[in-house]
Amino acid sequence: MAHAGLQLLGFVLAFLGFIGSIASTVMVEWKASSYAGDNIITAQAMYEGLWKTCVYQSTGQIQCKVYDSLLQLPGMVQGTRGLMLITILLCFISILVAVVGMRCTTCLEDNQEQKDKVALIGGVLFIISGLSALVGTSWYGHRIAKDFYNPFTPTNSRYEFGSALYVGWGAAFLIIIGGSFLCCNCKSKDSGKGPRYPPSNSASQPGGRDYV
Repeated sequence: MAHAGLQLLGFVLAFLGFIGSIASTVMVEWKASSYAGDNIITAQAMYEGLWKTCVYQSTGQIQCKVYDSLLQLPGMVQGTRGLMLITILLCFISILVAVVGMRCTTCLEDNQEQKDKVALIGGVLFIISGLSALVGTSWYGHRIAKDFYNPFTPTNSRYEFGSALYVGWGAAFLIIIGGSFLCCNCKSKDSGKGPRYPPSNSASQPGGRDYV
């Protein structure tokens, strides 16, 4: 029962990470305009995401624009897009595999050893998808920090980490931790098996003798 509970906990954590990775991918706040400096206009805030850019006016108006051309996007944005989509796809496949292999389900109930192997595969897929999300968000964040500290970057063109990055980082760690729990197959040895060498007849019968 403890093993089944650990699997269930890992599945819940990984599923929450899956939802978080979807939310992070569609969010526009991957990087937000920085207010560091003396000549920064705070009447509007600019946010850029993987799919569009938005401008928030101080009056409450929001103007968003979807990226027109895929080929004109920086390689960082295209690569992060691909990694996050891979994360979502692998997480979806992992969920289907893990549901079959978890001990709290009835699939493959007659073969517990095979069931544990399926759960292990689901956990490994979760870990791979979590690493994909972690690489994508860290790559994007590294580029933001690099441009921020670049002395040739204009002050009014500097950006800081957006909320979508923090959501993506949190989702990646949840997926990795959940997948690790699914990989913990702490299966005890079958105590019902007999000894390797059965006792001899002389040892089992009282007063028995050994003959050479």
